[in-house]
Amino acid sequence: MLRRALFSLCLLGGLWQLGGATWLLAKAELAQLLIAGAWEEQLQTGIAAKPWPWADTWPVAKLQLGDQQPLIVLAGGSGQALAFGPGLLEASGAPGQPRTTVIAAHRDTHFGDLGKLKAGAPIQLQDSRGRWHSYRVSETRVVDSGREQLPIFAESGLLLVTCYPFNAIDPGGPLRYVVYAEYLHGGPSIQL
Repeated sequence: MLRRALFSLCLLGGLWQLGGATWLLAKAELAQLLIAGAWEEQLQTGIAAKPWPWADTWPVAKLQLGDQQPLIVLAGGSGQALAFGPGLLEASGAPGQPRTTVIAAHRDTHFGDLGKLKAGAPIQLQDSRGRWHSYRVSETRVVDSGREQLPIFAESGLLLVTCYPFNAIDPGGPLRYVVYAEYLHGGPSIQL
């Protein structure tokens, strides 16, 4: 009798955990659909659109890293924004402006493949008006965020930032993986 009750309790606990994980994945997929819809609405209307009424962020750009799946970039670098996608940091410039554009994302989700970008790799960034801006990776490196700050220049350029190492078990260390990309003036327009 005790064995059967213990088995039932363990089974219910396992089902509860499985249900929680399934709900989390379902919310993540729904969020991506809502974010993509808000981005399309913004491109059509020219007005920033929140993906859901209580969201503390909104789409500001679309990022294409080489041949990877495009990513919608959200406003801000808060933990809430980065949970749903890459974030455009407040102190940086918008795509194509004469100021460095800085985009950050988590190493274990949206920027999990950032380490695969090599010098010369193409990057495309769509601005809020629908125009595409072309960049080319010029350098990648690991920096210690406790000793170094991200350089923001008064020229068009792109910095992509994520935590490092990519396979770290204990997150939150000071190391960051940074991809520097130069702006290609008059680069080709693409339609994705």
